[in-house]
Amino acid sequence: MTGALPIISADQRLAEPRGIKGCIFGKSGIGKTSLLWTLDPEGTLFMDLEAGDLAIEGWAGDSIRPRTWAECRDFAVFIGGPNPALRDEQPYSPAHYKAVCDRFGDPAELDRYDTIFVDSITVAGRLCFGWCKGQPEALSEKTGKPDVRGAYGLHGREMIGWLTHLQHTRAKNVWFVGILDEKLDDFNRKIFQPQIDGSKTGLELPGIVDEVITMSELKADGGDPYRAFVCQTINPWGFPAKDRSGRLGQVEEPHLGRLMAKIRTPVTPATDRLTYAPPPAEPVAADKSQLQS
Repeated sequence: MTGALPIISADQRLAEPRGIKGCIFGKSGIGKTSLLWTLDPEGTLFMDLEAGDLAIEGWAGDSIRPRTWAECRDFAVFIGGPNPALRDEQPYSPAHYKAVCDRFGDPAELDRYDTIFVDSITVAGRLCFGWCKGQPEALSEKTGKPDVRGAYGLHGREMIGWLTHLQHTRAKNVWFVGILDEKLDDFNRKIFQPQIDGSKTGLELPGIVDEVITMSELKADGGDPYRAFVCQTINPWGFPAKDRSGRLGQVEEPHLGRLMAKIRTPVTPATDRLTYAPPPAEPVAADKSQLQS
């Protein structure tokens, strides 16, 4: 007797608890860590990689403080559970999960948290790169000297594996914050890039998470500057942004709790959200058509 094809029905899929996975980038001092004040402290676990909790002195939530890349991986598998597709010697495998549970205790202790706040992905990338430089893959087989290309290749795979494992934690919200760098390209145009060692993580990150948000200082004509979330890919400032939910405006107030509440509101039907209007006619072409008529 063969088992039934494991099809997940639409009702089952819609009834599943689904957490929001996102990144918030902004310049240093814009207030990214202070977003913890907008979250329920009883349901939030703060992964403090920067030792930057002075900004949230008095916040009543719990925190963990990994100091090494190995600890970052251990916390990720403890939070996200094992990946049954991996071999025992690989990180995030069932064997890795069992070893971590033996050290940390019952993972049910995490059930009281619905949001994991990681501050920051920039520091996680530095810890990861420091670990990668000490691995055999980062040494030349011929000379035994450091091989920077090998270190960066390993770093990219490690960071993507870590982020992907946390992204698969379906029942919890996971938010990463990071520093946003402002640079000039070859044509002296201003561009913005996440501050993460190596290029692979920054390039692939938008495809992993649901939301990419830039926390920035904006200014209306003649008005005072204000902080805001820029949430849509097409924006006049060129900030990195993405909204997979389809519920966010181009600019939202910098309140993470209310932002998640808005993402969970009933979605507008796809037929109303997705528009395929043709682009406007070019002014030159429009002038010619008027002359012909």
